[in-house]
Amino acid sequence: MFEKILSNVAAKTPLVHCITNYVTVNDVANILLACGGSPIMADDENEAEEITSICDALALNIGTLNSRTVQSMLKAGRRANALGHPVVLDPVGAGASKLRTDTTVQLLRQVKFTVIRGNSSEIKTVAAGSGETRGVDANAADATTDENLPSVISYAKALSEKTGAIIAITGAIDVAADAKDAYVIRNGHPMMSRITGTGCMLTGVIAAFVAANPQNPLDAAAAAVCAMGICGETAYTRMRKDGGGTASLRMGLIDAMSRLDAKTLKEAAKLEHF
Repeated sequence: MFEKILSNVAAKTPLVHCITNYVTVNDVANILLACGGSPIMADDENEAEEITSICDALALNIGTLNSRTVQSMLKAGRRANALGHPVVLDPVGAGASKLRTDTTVQLLRQVKFTVIRGNSSEIKTVAAGSGETRGVDANAADATTDENLPSVISYAKALSEKTGAIIAITGAIDVAADAKDAYVIRNGHPMMSRITGTGCMLTGVIAAFVAANPQNPLDAAAAAVCAMGICGETAYTRMRKDGGGTASLRMGLIDAMSRLDAKTLKEAAKLEHF
């Protein structure tokens, strides 16, 4: 399954328009290039629709919101919908402030999303329209564990049915689901949470994978989550060997993505289907 998904990304080189978090914008661009996609960043509302029109997918990340980029996101999202392009939402810190929560609700009302990716607290806010997060980190009470995994899977499927989007809840245990099926993914390393931008980067990778595999968005999203986790594992092993730290991990993550092949993705994926 995943071999074809990854080869399609390499073959199609999907161009992804990212209106994203300026804290991590360079990392998002580089991880997109590493995975086989191509990035373009344009957040001025005077060109957002035009740029979206020439791209294959749109990734919207609310990590560094302002009134100008909210309008750009809405315009780009509606344009992508009109063209039938996949749109991925990353509701960074939704629930941490009224602006983030209200913007998330506004985007959900005006834009049809192909995938919504966030941590457990952010997805909880998406579902409820309100919530409380600790910055961009998930509340411990919301974390996915083996004990609550069945309820998280049911929750993700129900939210997918409600929104029409693939729901990707990422953390120590990842869940990607549509209304009928779900994947549980156990790739990654805890140290990935020590560097900023892994979630933002993943959102860009999901957009590229889904754009290259439009007929199979759930498998594409799950493959992207697996790929990011595998690259995190590879980067950690290299970091330990070289005596590095978190900066080395960040560089190693992008390096690993640029070297990831279909065979490795298939063999290293820790995946369960529900």
